[in-house]
Amino acid sequence: MGKAYLVLMVILLCSKLYESASNSLWRWKCNQSAGACTRVSGDVDATLYPSLETCRLVCGTAGGLWPQPTVGTVLSDGLFQFSLSSLKFEFASEDNDVTTYLKEIADLFNKTLSSISASNCSNTDNTVTISIVVLTNNMDLNWKTDEGYNLEILTAGKENSVKISANTIFGARHALETVSQLIELFSNNNGEVCHVIVDEAKISDAPNYNHRGLLLDTARNFLSISSIKKHVDGMAHSKLNVLHWHITDSQSFPLELPTLPNMTKYGAYSDSKIYHPTDIAELISYAKLRGVRIIIEIDAPSHAGNGWQWGPDAGLGDLSVCINQQPWRSFCIQPPCGQLNPVNSNLYKVLKDLYSDVINMLPKGEVFHMGGDEVYIPCWNSTPEIIAYLGDKPRTTETFLDLWSDYQAQALEAFDSAVGNTNTPIILWTSHLTEVSVIEKYLSKTRYVIQTWVPAADTLPQNLLDLGYQIIASTKDTWYLDHGFWGNTVYHNWRVVYNNKIPTASGTLGGEVCMWAELVDDSSVESRVWPRAAAAAERLWSNLKTNADQAERRFYRHRERLVSRGINAEALTPRWCYQNEGEC
Repeated sequence: MGKAYLVLMVILLCSKLYESASNSLWRWKCNQSAGACTRVSGDVDATLYPSLETCRLVCGTAGGLWPQPTVGTVLSDGLFQFSLSSLKFEFASEDNDVTTYLKEIADLFNKTLSSISASNCSNTDNTVTISIVVLTNNMDLNWKTDEGYNLEILTAGKENSVKISANTIFGARHALETVSQLIELFSNNNGEVCHVIVDEAKISDAPNYNHRGLLLDTARNFLSISSIKKHVDGMAHSKLNVLHWHITDSQSFPLELPTLPNMTKYGAYSDSKIYHPTDIAELISYAKLRGVRIIIEIDAPSHAGNGWQWGPDAGLGDLSVCINQQPWRSFCIQPPCGQLNPVNSNLYKVLKDLYSDVINMLPKGEVFHMGGDEVYIPCWNSTPEIIAYLGDKPRTTETFLDLWSDYQAQALEAFDSAVGNTNTPIILWTSHLTEVSVIEKYLSKTRYVIQTWVPAADTLPQNLLDLGYQIIASTKDTWYLDHGFWGNTVYHNWRVVYNNKIPTASGTLGGEVCMWAELVDDSSVESRVWPRAAAAAERLWSNLKTNADQAERRFYRHRERLVSRGINAEALTPRWCYQNEGEC
């Protein structure tokens, strides 16, 4: 046993020595005309970089930046070495909420750089000073927020200065994210390892779309708060700015509502799988610091089963119908079934309480997502209470659409009563109610934003824009990240995600990639989402005319960056291909 252990240790040691020797052999040289880093052998000098990551900082028009800046990017090919202890920040002297936010994002920046730790760097005389100027005190993150920024890096002798200016704190945050992507480790020939930053740069940048989102579904399978935070981290590193939280569905209702405790009593998978108001507040704060807003969706009137069963015991009648009914294919699109009861007047009193509790968890003025997809008419058409309510009306599609729109009108009235205004934007999924032939009859274009989930070839998004509606695009045959694991769906690799283009008309607020959670939980969701969500992030931020082939080298670098920052992003290619750009 002792000899075997000794032999094993010798083998492992030799393996490490070989790996170290191999790593010390290779250097990378930038071919600027091709924008590619080529692996060669030799000592580090002005033209040879010690790692692909260092070469990628300066190689090509946008180096290794993700997403690519939109207005203008100029990067030098020179690097400035420094010790992390010699980096400092400068803010406006005024002590206010803006300065507090800037100090907090500066702390996050330092933590991010610390994750790529340098050792034995003697360059303590070289200093990096990051100065941030924010021109307004606006702290709101919404569809009108200016997220643009200007960034300039200059070097004079032993001093490197980074100057950031932005209209809002969120533009400043994005600028800092860009700066973090202009810094890497540098291994000198003498074995010393320091940080390096591009010695000169000038970048002007702003997003093409103001809504750049990721949908997470926590109702099919519960996701822990720590898991959700990891996704927010990935979003921040990729400049996505909306976490669409599909928090309830017919399978479970895991959101604790102080006024309606029965919702989780009947609807949560267990006491440990509940989101408490303190969890929501913590996540909203965590996300805002990372430039991400959270929009909560309570899907209705369909997708509302478990959690809604308590009505009869409370003397309120059936708040939802067809709950868990079998055979499920006769009553819903996906088991378990459940659809709110539009003819029960008590439902709208409960909805008002529900909305009040949710509104109290959200920032003032935040939009709300009411769901609204996949209403299954046979459920209502088989419910005696609803049939009796309809009386002599013909039980046609139009009759049930009218009933559905009556529900939506009363639900909106309940929300407006709870929020105290009549102008909060409401998001709805596309459905029979949003078809071009009927939408103007049923849904106000001044109140509703329509989230489309049709295939890329479908003209519905453009048709809705032509009618004057605002839209959010979630192209299901490119941006549904759950596809490829059930039914006849097809997996969409990062290139498909990246190449998807959405309308550019002014009514297009942006788009979302969607991670429906029937087949994922904490153990698998991270690599299912990342780095593909980052591919959509560049489409929504930069919307370049070029395709994935031109973005490949930067995207491979960004995947490595996400992994180095703690995101379990799935592999994209053999490592040899990553290290030998353009050879695969």
